[in-house]
Amino acid sequence: MSHDSHLQQAVLEELNWEPSVTAAHIGVMANAGVITLTGHVVSFAQKHAAETAVRRVKGVKAVAEEIEVRLPYETKRSDEEIAGAALGRFGWDVSIPRDTIKVTVDGGWVTLTGEVEWYYQKDAASMDVRSLFGVTGVTNSITITIKSTVNTSNISDDIMHALGRSWFFDPKTISVSAQGGRVRLTGTVRSWHDRQLASAAAWAAPGATAVENDIAVV
Repeated sequence: MSHDSHLQQAVLEELNWEPSVTAAHIGVMANAGVITLTGHVVSFAQKHAAETAVRRVKGVKAVAEEIEVRLPYETKRSDEEIAGAALGRFGWDVSIPRDTIKVTVDGGWVTLTGEVEWYYQKDAASMDVRSLFGVTGVTNSITITIKSTVNTSNISDDIMHALGRSWFFDPKTISVSAQGGRVRLTGTVRSWHDRQLASAAAWAAPGATAVENDIAVV
């Protein structure tokens, strides 16, 4: 069995293993570590879960996600209902500062705008809306704006120290550069999961406003 065939089979098994995904209508193609997902699912939450499951598989270097969301009739909601539900969810989420995020919905596709001070707040907004009935996609255009005075002169060193504290990373394989709050990660890791962890560590740095992750999975 070729490497691509083996990887394709491993991805199919992982999709079938993930309980939040109905994999019957998902197609998988593998080419040199790049996985292409096709087909359809019944919710955006399933689409996101499928991509997350694939990235867990050893040997996956990148994912081209072409899955279509086909909503069953009973789960369809008007754009106004979706927007109202999203705002209601934000009002109950302690991670999100009040009245900071605006919601626009067009044909079930949700676009988020506004300003927050931390990436985890931006990410929480996406998590809140992607599991709502009627949502077919999410564009997160929330910006990170640091309103307090933060010294970013040592941000690259701080991130390297954070990566060094984790047993996932060999500090010799990753480099961090920064200009103000804009951070760039380069180097290599052994899995997509490790790549995502490196991004999370960089985003956790006080003063980080953007993270460009150019780490390669080898």
